[in-house]
Amino acid sequence: MKQRSFSPESLMMSYGYEPSWSEGSVKCPVFQTSTFEFTTAEQGKAYFELAYGLREPRRHEQQGMIYSRINNPNMEILEERLRLWDGAEACAAFESGMSAISTVLLEFLRPGDLLLFGTPLYGGTHHFIHHVLTKFGIHVRSFTVHDTEEQLEQILQESGLAHRLGMIYLETPANPTNDLLDIDLMARLARRHSSPDRPVYLAVDNTYMGPLWQQPLQHGADLVLYSATKYIGGHSDLIAGAVLGSRELIGRVKGLRTFLGNMIAPYTSWLLLRSLETLKVRMEQQARNAEAVATYLRQHPKVARVYYLPFLAEEDPRQHRIWSSQCKGGGAMLSFDIRGGEAEAFAFLNHLQLIKLAVSLGSTESLAEHPATMTHVDIPADEKQRLNITPSLIRLSVGVENSDDLIWDVEQALAAVPVARPQAATLV
Repeated sequence: MKQRSFSPESLMMSYGYEPSWSEGSVKCPVFQTSTFEFTTAEQGKAYFELAYGLREPRRHEQQGMIYSRINNPNMEILEERLRLWDGAEACAAFESGMSAISTVLLEFLRPGDLLLFGTPLYGGTHHFIHHVLTKFGIHVRSFTVHDTEEQLEQILQESGLAHRLGMIYLETPANPTNDLLDIDLMARLARRHSSPDRPVYLAVDNTYMGPLWQQPLQHGADLVLYSATKYIGGHSDLIAGAVLGSRELIGRVKGLRTFLGNMIAPYTSWLLLRSLETLKVRMEQQARNAEAVATYLRQHPKVARVYYLPFLAEEDPRQHRIWSSQCKGGGAMLSFDIRGGEAEAFAFLNHLQLIKLAVSLGSTESLAEHPATMTHVDIPADEKQRLNITPSLIRLSVGVENSDDLIWDVEQALAAVPVARPQAATLV
């Protein structure tokens, strides 16, 4: 019988680890150590030469363990398993999603370069781009889901810095509106402005969809990033991040990670290895629940609009084309506009009983928050209005609870919201 190529969900149980390494332990233990013993001084020299890129590895030569800031068994096993979902050559794991994002931006951009980025973005990323990168002389320009390929070219040309474009960065679906950006289009744009001595890289934050429902590398992205805190971790008990791509690019990312010191810790790696075993079943249940909740919200008289991928695809042919070509499901994130404003949104949030009023997403428990005053508070008011991050917008991350219980909770919270009064006309 031929050797079978197992699916990622099967490989999550043991890939990259041998029980013989640890007294036959079926599960990988926590390698809680800062440093590792060398067999000989010659071995130590060889390991450091490889770690610092002073030479290429010899035939069958592997990088050995040196120091947990550089490598650690838990981290390396985690990285090997994570790359399977996206079909990546390599992965670098971090102690937070923001450390993964900031390390990528700092590694691939230089003073004078231009970063072109999609909006809306996660609030932390937005802040880092506008308030940190610009301190290093990096220029930034944004675009929206509505911009066509021609308009994107116009943005670049009007910047006067098209020749210095270094990276295109986007989240898709966008947080918190679920707007879809076309990864294939962005890849074409990056290639068009690349040259042999000045490549333009495309980096995609895939946190909102997780590795199950979208694989950006298959659509031309060079790097895919995750807040692994979210679906990959999935239990609201850790903070972590990850970057995936080619061996060459991830080698560069790991090089900077070593000296920034923001690598993932052994115990956090171990927790993520645990979480990967149930990733698929968790995300599938979350997707089923999200569809049920979104369908209920859509018909409720106190809800003006629901931002759920399948619904948005129905409303807009362009969004439908992107969704059908690059997504593998509807996801478990949705937002909705409650009729009224901040007062009505807060009344809904304050009356939830099962769903937790908290930020973050992708966990086993359902979470609700108010983006305009919480996760996206740092975005200027006019930009929030333009991106539809309004006082009436509520974001839901749907968990694995019983869907009937979730709908009951949403129903009773909406019942507690007073009917919004129409604003009186202003006399001029």
